[in-house]
Amino acid sequence: MASFNAAFHPPHLKILSDDQIHTIYRATLACLQRTGVEVHNEEAKNLLGDAGAEVNGNRVKIQPHIIEAALDTAPERITVYGQDPRYDMAVEPGQVRFGPGPTCTYFIDPRSGETRKTKTGDPATTARVCDALDNIDFIMSLGLIDDVTSSLASVYEFSEMIAHTCKPVLAWAFKKDHLKDIYQIALAAGGGEGAFRRRPIFGFFSTWQAPLIHTNEDLANCLWAIEKQIPLIYIGGGAAGLSGPVTGAGLLVSNLACMLSGLAIFQLKKAGTPVCLGAIPGSMDLRTARFAYGGPEMTLYSAAVSDIAHFLRIPFMGTAGATESKVVDPQAAIEGTLQIILSRLSGAHMVHDAGFLDCANIGSLEMLVMSDEIIALAKRIAKGIEVSEETLMLDLIDKIGPGGNFIATQETAMRCRDEILMPTLMDRDDWVTWQENGAETMQHRIRDKIRNILALPPSDHLSADAVKRISVILKNAELREGSGTK
Repeated sequence: MASFNAAFHPPHLKILSDDQIHTIYRATLACLQRTGVEVHNEEAKNLLGDAGAEVNGNRVKIQPHIIEAALDTAPERITVYGQDPRYDMAVEPGQVRFGPGPTCTYFIDPRSGETRKTKTGDPATTARVCDALDNIDFIMSLGLIDDVTSSLASVYEFSEMIAHTCKPVLAWAFKKDHLKDIYQIALAAGGGEGAFRRRPIFGFFSTWQAPLIHTNEDLANCLWAIEKQIPLIYIGGGAAGLSGPVTGAGLLVSNLACMLSGLAIFQLKKAGTPVCLGAIPGSMDLRTARFAYGGPEMTLYSAAVSDIAHFLRIPFMGTAGATESKVVDPQAAIEGTLQIILSRLSGAHMVHDAGFLDCANIGSLEMLVMSDEIIALAKRIAKGIEVSEETLMLDLIDKIGPGGNFIATQETAMRCRDEILMPTLMDRDDWVTWQENGAETMQHRIRDKIRNILALPPSDHLSADAVKRISVILKNAELREGSGTK
């Protein structure tokens, strides 16, 4: 038999044709030149103006050559490092990295099951669970702490996460002072400024606003992060028919206009700045005008943006593992699975918001753990089928023959774990065995897994000196603007 050269053809999903991608990209360049964007930061406006953009107050109209120059200098690959090198996260073509999201108002207590305001300790718990999940690559807090000085919530969240995980952390901040606090905490944890420049142990997560707005605070934070060589994740959204055009194509243009104008600002600040652009393009619910976080449109449009990002050779962050349901139930499973499968097959480089319930209002460790299992299934599908002389196994088929059994062969023993996924939560027993083992449902198994993770000793990877320095940073932040906890 002839030899095989291409053993793998990984499954992939492509929403847009090449012609459609070119059309949307050209329309975006036209939108930026005709309509422009609102830029509320003076340094950003000066950077764009010096590059030839038309600046009129806060409205900035950007010529195509500025965008194309930014695309030329923006790296196709970025890296966010873990405190443990085993968890270093390369954001690059061929890799899809999953993690939770930030800033949910409410959090489901993993011990009592109560849905309550997010409080101190919840980001640490989230980090501990994420650290134990094989398919979660980066950490975000799942909640906005409510029982500390409100303006410092992001600083407290980061201090908890960095102490309880060795995986890369994505931080956010209200203002530049808060980002500076987060940076100082990272230096304390990671060995100082020189070590951080070599291995940035967090990425900065910031947002643009739909439609077509870059705020002063978000840009000020990002521009300062660039000076400190902190990788950027710059993401926004828009609901079709509400904060964006009702058509998918129009929504993609308005999203892409914000993404690319942001990229231009950052590359003008410093060419080669590592940036992952993101979008959460969804639809409004026609009954309530609320953003439909679990709607199929968000998953479809996100996969389409992933197509465009691949064409432009830029890293892209999408969304998956979220639901409109208020509890982890069949609706949550349906919406989360659809999002994760399509995100994995579309090749989005980073995917956040695993663990979100109720339109990003409730953080759920149960949803996060279920998403981890779904991600494992999606990875197996995306792995595809190896077709080679070795895997066709004609000699083995001939040896075993009709009516034979392959379970005891050396080939099965050698390859079964590579070929067949063994999930950790799915039940595959027969009815009698399932009943004998307690008749546990998926929700029981999810809760048991969380309980077992949290029963393990917390991480103690930070030195005593680092812990002390972080405590001082938090105290100084309170003295600067806080009034103590509520």
